[in-house]
Amino acid sequence: MADQERIALFIDGANLYATAKSLGFDIDYKRLLREFQSKGTLIRAFYYTALIEDQEYSSIRPLIDWLDYNGYAVVTKPTKEFVDSLGRRKVKGNMDIELAVDAMEMAEHIDHMVLFSGDGDFRSLVEAVQRKGVRVSVISTITTQPPMIADELRRQADEFIDLIHLVGKIGRDPGERAERMQRFQERRPMPQTVAPGGGHDDGEE
Repeated sequence: MADQERIALFIDGANLYATAKSLGFDIDYKRLLREFQSKGTLIRAFYYTALIEDQEYSSIRPLIDWLDYNGYAVVTKPTKEFVDSLGRRKVKGNMDIELAVDAMEMAEHIDHMVLFSGDGDFRSLVEAVQRKGVRVSVISTITTQPPMIADELRRQADEFIDLIHLVGKIGRDPGERAERMQRFQERRPMPQTVAPGGGHDDGEE
């Protein structure tokens, strides 16, 4: 039965974030999970991201914690900082190997792999997983200029789904984000050093 298809999600966090941003919406990860749970038996939902370790506060940390507690298998590793040939500081945080290893290990336990990435480096992984009898859907977008998905990855996939067609199913209501920010601002303790009326900026235009 099709509804008993065993599914695993592999989310390239940075890539999905950039793709959603280019389309002008935020992902609602609770809705995303529900959407794929409705399509079969969701075995695992992996989320991959690199973290800058020495940052006091990473903007992605609350998301990582939330995903961890709400049904996602979060895979992180620290970014590496290096200086390129022109003397520029660069940060490297590639999760391709981690994702590929997990996908190969999961292949014998699933019928359908859903890859959220447009990275052409994954073409050979998709091919290898297909050889094990697994159907592979790739989710990215071709509606941006240039497209966010590499042509060779799109051709290799059994099915390509443009992220723009999922906005209504997995997108977050923009009003909800504003509401959450409002709640966050209200909960946050006011800095002690600010005198009453002393130039505190509440983000008002």
